[in-house]
Amino acid sequence: MSKEVSYNFDGKVALVTGGGSGIGKATATLLARSGARVAIIGRDPGELRSAAAEISPGDPGAVLCVSADVSESGEMEQAIAEIGEKLGGIDIVVANAGINGVWAPLEELEVDEWNTTIGINLRGTFLTVKLALPYLKRLGGSVIVVSSINGTRVFSNSGATAYSCSKAAQVAFCKMTALELAKDKIRVNAVCPGAIETNIEDSTERRSIEGLHLPVEYPAGDVPLTGGTPGHPDQVAQVIAFLASDASAHVTGTEIFIEGAQSLLLG
Repeated sequence: MSKEVSYNFDGKVALVTGGGSGIGKATATLLARSGARVAIIGRDPGELRSAAAEISPGDPGAVLCVSADVSESGEMEQAIAEIGEKLGGIDIVVANAGINGVWAPLEELEVDEWNTTIGINLRGTFLTVKLALPYLKRLGGSVIVVSSINGTRVFSNSGATAYSCSKAAQVAFCKMTALELAKDKIRVNAVCPGAIETNIEDSTERRSIEGLHLPVEYPAGDVPLTGGTPGHPDQVAQVIAFLASDASAHVTGTEIFIEGAQSLLLG
């Protein structure tokens, strides 16, 4: 794993969706350790409490845990209002919550399956950023959206149509809003991870995808930089922290790929 870089987020408030596990938890941990007051949003209160104990071992209560479904506007309105009120504002937004959803041939993909994936991944991003804007506009801030190599560089995961479309749209969302919000000193960027050691596979249903695309073998593994070993959430968190920090003060409307050249091989 790469050496951790130090950041200073003293006086900053960070909101991380999907903060109960994986990339979200790793990001919340790094931001908290770097001085930020952190709020995490997720659907499972128990998972959030467990994550808070890891994010701030000495004082789990220092992490504000808010239960909400990112795809539900009413729940997100209440969640972000609670965070803004209790922590006094929001300076950093990490729109990380997402699912793989159903991967299936287009003719077998059900409308509700499409809607669920788009709802959590894309509408969830929209609601998170939109509802945080009144706080971000006070002093400016940074928004980081967790997209993916799928739908941006990689199109060979046949059956992942809904997921890939949501991830491609997230990058377009970042570019559109980066320009719109530049006058408010709000930066909007995306990170596009490849294979990372997380539990997102738990939210994946693969159905009838055998034979959808031509078989390809990568004898040395499909992540050239590591010989096939997936990346770690902490590596993604480091890039998110960079985009949240003043070190990236002139960076907006762009995407950064964190995948050890995987997408260049698979794309």
